[in-house]
Amino acid sequence: MTQYLAHLSNNAMWTIFGIAVIILLAWDLFFLNRKNEVPVFSHTLLLCIVYIAAGLLFGLFVMYEKGTESGMLFFTGFLVEKSLSLDNIFIMSVVFTSLGIPRIYQHRVLFWGILGAIVMRALLIMVGEALISNFHWVLYIFSAFLLYTGVQMMLHKEEEEAKFEESKVYKFLSRFCRVTSIHSGHFFVKENGKMFITPLFFALLTIEIMDVIFALDSIPAIFLITQDIFIVYTSNIFAILGLRALYFLLEAAVHKFYYLKPSLSVIMVFIGCKIFLPHLGWEVTAMQSLAITFSIIFVGITASLLRSPTEEK
Repeated sequence: MTQYLAHLSNNAMWTIFGIAVIILLAWDLFFLNRKNEVPVFSHTLLLCIVYIAAGLLFGLFVMYEKGTESGMLFFTGFLVEKSLSLDNIFIMSVVFTSLGIPRIYQHRVLFWGILGAIVMRALLIMVGEALISNFHWVLYIFSAFLLYTGVQMMLHKEEEEAKFEESKVYKFLSRFCRVTSIHSGHFFVKENGKMFITPLFFALLTIEIMDVIFALDSIPAIFLITQDIFIVYTSNIFAILGLRALYFLLEAAVHKFYYLKPSLSVIMVFIGCKIFLPHLGWEVTAMQSLAITFSIIFVGITASLLRSPTEEK
């Protein structure tokens, strides 16, 4: 009977999560995406606040239904995924700039990009869960991968981004598809009876591909925080739901968070080491994990904001 009630409760939580996501996407679509226009700062700020508040409220809901430990794990995953999404914002800015996508159409690309990311994250998380369920040692591979990625992020030097027109994706598609200019926010247009692809489709495709690449970092990270598939997926989705509004809010300033990437690399190394720490006598609790993650990100952002103009040059 207890097992049946637990199963029923879990299904109800998935239902509530699905309803919350649909409501947020519908509100976003009709509030910001109702017509082609440059997003207003006040609207994007409100959207960011709503999405973050929705994530925090859902975390409290998880805490109420599944206990304090699960709630803390959700908040940790949400914080890590939200921080890693700042890299996506930088890539989005590069893609839109290199393809010359006007701001008036960027929100359309990002809306469909986020819908695609929701589906792709679900598929990748299901694959990750299947691997862990059948081969628990995969967690140690995830740990090694995160440690390697964290160290690489520390040692990596920023280089000038290549133009998207020079990328393999662009060259491949333009070889087999007819390409035309931007036409009023459409991904495909018909000219003289023939179908053409617009730069907006290239931008959407690139953003989807980059999200999958970034997910290869973030999904192992969340699985090392918790193997609860509900927390893994919901924290991921709530983190990326507000990515479009966050992009328009931070696109001009994201490069100023100079010390955020080193902070994220330290977090990845910490999460990668977590699986080994119990063998050294330290069982990291959910509260400790959240506190450490938040402190590292806070220090990185604060140090970036306090950076002097001379250092920025």
